[in-house]
Amino acid sequence: MQRPSPWRQLQPVLQAFFRTQPALMGWGAVLAVLTVLMGMGLLGLSGWFITATALAGLNPTTAILFDVFMPSAGIRLLALGRTLSRYGERLVTHDATLAVVAGLREQLFRGWAQPEAARQLLLRPARLLFRLTVDMDALEAVYLRLLVPLAAALGAVLLAAVVLGSLQWWWGVVLALWLLVTGALIVLWLARRAVVPAARRALATEALRAHTVDLLAGQTELAMVARLTAQCDLLAQADQRLARADDTLNRLEVTAGAAHSVVGTLTLVAVLLGVGALVGEGAIGAPAAALALLVALTVTEPFAALRRGALESGRTWLAVRRLAPRMQPVPEPAAAARCADNHDSAAAIALHGVTYAHPGTTLAVFNALSLHIAAGERVALVGASGAGKSTLLALVAGELQPQRGTLQAQPCSWLTQRTELFQDTLADNLRLAQPEATDARLSQVLQDAGLHADVQALTAGLQTPLGEGGLGLSGGQSRRLALARLLLRDVPLWLLDEPTEALDAATADDVLQRLSQHAHGRSLLIATHLRREAALADRLVCLQAGHIVADVHRGSAEFEAVLHTLRADG
Repeated sequence: MQRPSPWRQLQPVLQAFFRTQPALMGWGAVLAVLTVLMGMGLLGLSGWFITATALAGLNPTTAILFDVFMPSAGIRLLALGRTLSRYGERLVTHDATLAVVAGLREQLFRGWAQPEAARQLLLRPARLLFRLTVDMDALEAVYLRLLVPLAAALGAVLLAAVVLGSLQWWWGVVLALWLLVTGALIVLWLARRAVVPAARRALATEALRAHTVDLLAGQTELAMVARLTAQCDLLAQADQRLARADDTLNRLEVTAGAAHSVVGTLTLVAVLLGVGALVGEGAIGAPAAALALLVALTVTEPFAALRRGALESGRTWLAVRRLAPRMQPVPEPAAAARCADNHDSAAAIALHGVTYAHPGTTLAVFNALSLHIAAGERVALVGASGAGKSTLLALVAGELQPQRGTLQAQPCSWLTQRTELFQDTLADNLRLAQPEATDARLSQVLQDAGLHADVQALTAGLQTPLGEGGLGLSGGQSRRLALARLLLRDVPLWLLDEPTEALDAATADDVLQRLSQHAHGRSLLIATHLRREAALADRLVCLQAGHIVADVHRGSAEFEAVLHTLRADG
């Protein structure tokens, strides 16, 4: 497949910037141009004023008649205006950029919220974290370090051309062409040469961080398999790659800086010779010559910021290539799409000929699997580990997408084997299920889950901060919090994946009792190998190697026989 052109890849990012904050983006560029123009005007007017004042002081008559107030007022106005415009530029551009990046992060999340998303996150968490942080930060350079400095540089060239053109019109034209051509050539050369080392630097930085995290988090496991030295070697190699990339980029920056210095020097020398000739002919005075010289001295300064943007362009393009595919509008998640109006209202779950194989393998977990669960029915999936119980729940939840067949399901909540909690307040961990829930509603579900008394005993109550992964709660408390989150979301179907695994018998019995109490009127699909969890069900579906080998209902001898083959409590 042919890779899209860089421009087509960049389009979604630029559209996001200018669609989200068009007014702020425009004002940011305007303020950047004003800042540069006022800085050049301040220096030029100051030079003119100093020169004119010195010349006027040579003659008592001209000294008395010379107006010092208007130029002084102009200098003060430009100084204050430059300060205000600089502050406004930073405020407006960064506020707009942060707002756009926040929107892009949400868009990226939505792009990831597709089948296989959670599996990919578990397999390579560092990669997705880098996309969300480092790559998103790199996108800021598109506006802050490329578009805004470009506008400022063009404004500086225009002012210099006007000032020089007021002395000799063709001087302004030649100066503008000279600055535009040389500036563009240097920036384009730098951007082209910096693409590879900047991308290598970004990749080396990611590798360095990932290897460091692996070393710190897995040092016990690495030591047990005698891989600590090898991990340290990987860390050192990533550091060496980073150092080589930095060295290359530094050399490129020095070379481009020297080129801009040469351009600036040649510009200044040419203007000096030109105004010197005009002063010698008596066409202009020394103050006008000083003004022209100082404007020529400052006209190349804005190109320095553009140069820094060109140096980072490789990192920016790498981020664009990575993120652009996920910046396109995405449909609603698959689980929601299957809850269409034409869904069979009598069925909670309906699978017809579903086939699924994990990515990278041709061995199917399910091959033409069919299963019908009526609305309000409680069904337990039982079978040995690897039979496909959790995979079936993931298919119903929409986390996995079948390769063939049809699957319809009611809106559902999924209580996974692992309790997923985040470094946030207890209330915000609950509100993942219902963002608009009030504190009273949160207290109610905590009461229903049997955790309200524990939360009341905490100093901050619902606002108690949890550590990473829910640090601060015991295993039983974490499971009850997950149960409260399940209760908070009002859906007709619950998917329960070993809901009491690793809990002591007393806590497990209490959790199951509360689940049964609040499941009235709901459909349940439970993946389990424990007798106490399967006892919640009215129907047992036995899976073996991805096939249904038994389907029995409560009240039958087969039901009791299958139930007693499961692992006993405790």
